[in-house]
Amino acid sequence: MFRIAVMGAYDSIFGFATLGLETFPVSTREEGEKILKQLASGGKYGVIYITEAMAAELEGLIEKYKENLLPAIILIPGVSGNTGAGIKGVKKSVEQAVGSDILFGDDENNG
Repeated sequence: MFRIAVMGAYDSIFGFATLGLETFPVSTREEGEKILKQLASGGKYGVIYITEAMAAELEGLIEKYKENLLPAIILIPGVSGNTGAGIKGVKKSVEQAVGSDILFGDDENNG
């Protein structure tokens, strides 16, 4: 059975521990890279939630893992609010999967 990890600034992720998720507070890009590599390569985690702020600093590394089926890396807003990066990522994945923007309509065909 796969585990679920949550990583990002402590203030943004500490509440997830009450839900039984494993939390990994990180405050620097270097820390984030180290933890993400450990979590993604260990084979224990099926889902890794990362705050949007930390994901912005780890964008290149996260791109490497998108080719893999597991773990699924999902962006979540932090205490500073929603930057929209998580929604954009989901939208891009849907567009790649179905070949069209089903969330907001295909602008080329709606004109």
